[in-house]
Amino acid sequence: MKQFSFLASLLALLPYAVAAPTLNNSSHLEGRAPSGSKSVIIQMFEWNWDSVAAECTNFIGPAGYGFVQVSPPAEHISGAQWWTDYQPVSYNLTSKRGNRSQFANMVSTCHAVGVKVIADTLFNHMAGVDSGTGIGGSSFTHYSYPGIYQNQDFHHCGLEPGDDIVNYQNRVEVQTCELVNLADLATDTEYVRSRLAQYANDLISLGVDGFRLDAAKHIPAGDIANILSRLTTKPYITQEVIWGSGEPIQPSEYVGNGDVQEFRYTSAVKNAFSGGGISSLQNLDSQGWVSGSQANVFVANHDTERNGNSLNINSASNTYITATIFSLAHPYGTPTILSSYSGFTNTDAGAPNNNAGTCSATGGANGWLCQHRFIAISGMVGFRNQVGSAAITNWVSPQSEQIAFGRGSAGFVAINNADSAWTSTFTTSLPNGDYCDVISGKSSSGSCTGSGFVVSGGSFSATVPARSAIAIHTGALGSGSNTGSGGNTGGGTGSTTVSVTFEETATTTLGENIFLTGSISQLGTWTPASSIALSPAAYPIWRVTVSLPAGTTFQYKFIRKESDGTVNWESDPNRQATVGTSSTQTLTTSWR
Repeated sequence: MKQFSFLASLLALLPYAVAAPTLNNSSHLEGRAPSGSKSVIIQMFEWNWDSVAAECTNFIGPAGYGFVQVSPPAEHISGAQWWTDYQPVSYNLTSKRGNRSQFANMVSTCHAVGVKVIADTLFNHMAGVDSGTGIGGSSFTHYSYPGIYQNQDFHHCGLEPGDDIVNYQNRVEVQTCELVNLADLATDTEYVRSRLAQYANDLISLGVDGFRLDAAKHIPAGDIANILSRLTTKPYITQEVIWGSGEPIQPSEYVGNGDVQEFRYTSAVKNAFSGGGISSLQNLDSQGWVSGSQANVFVANHDTERNGNSLNINSASNTYITATIFSLAHPYGTPTILSSYSGFTNTDAGAPNNNAGTCSATGGANGWLCQHRFIAISGMVGFRNQVGSAAITNWVSPQSEQIAFGRGSAGFVAINNADSAWTSTFTTSLPNGDYCDVISGKSSSGSCTGSGFVVSGGSFSATVPARSAIAIHTGALGSGSNTGSGGNTGGGTGSTTVSVTFEETATTTLGENIFLTGSISQLGTWTPASSIALSPAAYPIWRVTVSLPAGTTFQYKFIRKESDGTVNWESDPNRQATVGTSSTQTLTTSWR
């Protein structure tokens, strides 16, 4: 009877709990999509703060990734298992990943190379153990977290035995009972809302640019809206709302707060690449999911990698890689790439190497996988940055396991999920030119480290290996040793160069200098160490002339290097230009 009375009283208030938030206007959603031209997120799962900082500088920034999503930074229960990070006991920034100072340094270091930071965040609950001491020394019991929360700050739904969710068909139970004994915060109360906002604002004060809201499905959308309305900035928001067939809580309820992680996408990609036919993936905005402009998508995350609900690195026939190529090529959603470790077959195993992430040049080391460094994946990050929001063009699918499509006039991809090679002449909207296949290599000083293809008359011929892919785009030009034939024999424009002069107006102090970097090898491929120095002879105009292939579309930025080697990037978005056909060209800009 007590249980019935409690649930009945909550049901009476249900219209207020799930009503559309009044604070989610268009101004609040300015931060929905990651700003600038670099929108790809890496989930740096279980990397500690020092190693994330180093990887931002050494690879993530130069490779063109826009965001890193890091593990929850709040103090949590003790234990080596990965899931201990998701059981907070205080909002002190001391965890297995490092301390407050290390976290702040990680954020500023990543910002210095143009990479923003998303923090995984727990608004739904505190710890799921009865008592203990957190990793930073904070003592607690299940409903008492000294200085933060007491018994009245939690939901107590009265189910027997315990308070765990039993019926996912009951909205109130899902959003007020406990998820596997995790103490469920009363997010409908003023104090809890203000305390959660205080924690989020503390992270914002350290430079955090966005939040992943773990277990968002277990919090009414209106409660989340209220908390977000108290933040000092408008961060990027992505919410974990796992769709369940027939369940009353739907991902669409949460789009007013920000992006929603679309798990139906993950399932569809797994099924398609596991034999269901990848030709079914053409129009993903017609599936009844949240719209692509409101979705955060992934081939795998830390949960699905372990529970079998997605492809993972151990999936057969290279499907994890080809599916990831697809996710970066197709315009639906904002993609997140998982970077994790090899021991996930033990579903409890924590991070290797004492939590310090390490990589080799193109993959992992010391137990880490470093998927973000795989040539095919990092190459497709450049592809996505180059094509931007361009629509799908020239879609072809000769059979259910083979697809090819363009993205406007900027890129083209062909994916072969069949067991035999696919030879074809592909029609594109690309300009004539010599292109590098970014799946097998990259563009370097006008040459391809992998295969290359010549587009002529809008078409090119290629053989796509079984269970593999090829991808070309206007930001990766060059000749490759295995160059394919175009539709005509006239060749492209890749051998014609133009002297492009960059003129940047910038004021500096003694010891500061201006450098140029960009998306193509001639401009250092976003690597500050390979950037090009500009001459201050006409100060405050800084000038340099670079020979670039005619017809090349590229992105670029200027950076300011201090006398101590510190690098400061000008603000987003990246600049973009296309090399003309005249012998000379001048691009005039001012520092921003």
